[in-house]
Amino acid sequence: MKISHRLRRAAIVVTAGLLVSTLAACGGSTAKGNAGTEGVSAEEIATALQTETTLTVWGWAPQLEPIVGAFEAKYPKVKVNLENVGTGNDHYTKIQNAVKAGSGAPDVAQIEYAALPQFALSDALVDLKGYGAGELQANYTPSTWGSVNLNGGIYALPQDSGPMAMFYRADVFEKHGIEVPATWDEYIEAGKKLHAADPKAYITNDIGDAGFTTSMIWQAGGQPYKVDGPTTVQINLQDEGSKTWTQNWNQLVQGKLVAPVASWSDEWYKGLSDGSIATLITGAWMPANLESGAAEGNGKWRVAAMPTYEKGKSASAENGGGGDAVLKQSKNKAAAYGFLQFSNGPEGSKIHAANGGFPSTTADLQDPAFLGAESKYFGGQKINEVLVQASKDVVPGWSYLPFQTYANSIFSDTVGQAYGSNSDLNAGLVAWQDASVKYGNQQGFTVSAK
Repeated sequence: MKISHRLRRAAIVVTAGLLVSTLAACGGSTAKGNAGTEGVSAEEIATALQTETTLTVWGWAPQLEPIVGAFEAKYPKVKVNLENVGTGNDHYTKIQNAVKAGSGAPDVAQIEYAALPQFALSDALVDLKGYGAGELQANYTPSTWGSVNLNGGIYALPQDSGPMAMFYRADVFEKHGIEVPATWDEYIEAGKKLHAADPKAYITNDIGDAGFTTSMIWQAGGQPYKVDGPTTVQINLQDEGSKTWTQNWNQLVQGKLVAPVASWSDEWYKGLSDGSIATLITGAWMPANLESGAAEGNGKWRVAAMPTYEKGKSASAENGGGGDAVLKQSKNKAAAYGFLQFSNGPEGSKIHAANGGFPSTTADLQDPAFLGAESKYFGGQKINEVLVQASKDVVPGWSYLPFQTYANSIFSDTVGQAYGSNSDLNAGLVAWQDASVKYGNQQGFTVSAK
């Protein structure tokens, strides 16, 4: 489980060669699926699932193994070769290499929402509208559906999601007389009070993370990335939401009120276990990681809504998550889509949730059994009630760059420097914007900074 969710923080480098060839292929049109969407009927999909077939699926999530087992039990004529070809750079680079070579790609690949535009743009993925996916919108949360619906095409079916909430140590707050913060102003004051009472304790950790930063800008109402068709991009990391976040988070970073500890490190797990890291602002997939990595925190953690900028006005964002896509190289597209229907539909989503994933399917999020489940680790709290509400409170309108994975890979050279020197994060955003604009234009995009 740690490996699965650790990827949500990974920096994924996009090869320049792929983007250059991508833009040449696009030729100024929208993603190719829109020019003439291929497709098959429901009857053809059903027939494919009753025909001797072998599918290759690339993915890292531990939930995939039980999903594949259940799928093969239901459709015994379809053999699924599930392959973990790596996480982070390894996974995406292997897909990129196969796309560029014109052979060697799997039938199905797990792809994170932030990375999906890159592969949709490169004409690597099947537009699933022609397979009936356009009728499934109501089955998924708006934020996850928006992440797979790109340039009018549908390039994956959502699997998991990461609506953000605040995970906090109830015992630490109680010990120091700290109320659970509902606003960011209260959160900052809690950080000051905690660190003053115990210089070894911090309200949270942060040494700079691209995914966290974009999620926090998202929650603040920022929309720094505007994409018009496949190649025209506008970046504005100085919009109101971006500045709102930096004005808030600067107080913690410049005040040295966040632990200078890398997430997913041994030191991080130690801090979560002993309470010296008192909160995590992160995605709904976090509980299983806490249970497995911070066992000493058993019964001491709780979940609350993400603090907001205005008291009484709920707002959240997505952090991590992804879906499954059918590769255009697949020679078994109908069966591959049948696998997506199973793995990301009612049957697979229940298996996914039962094995620690947080669903993107509205039916599961409304299930009384899911909502009412009490977590022993969280002191008997019905944490899914909080997390499901967070999924409803995700601020609409977010878009990723078509080269987001590359932009994330240079985060440490720009905003990361501000963390290292406890200086102005906004200046780091300006540097990140400039570097992203320069890269995008070098690769043949038309990128401007507002």
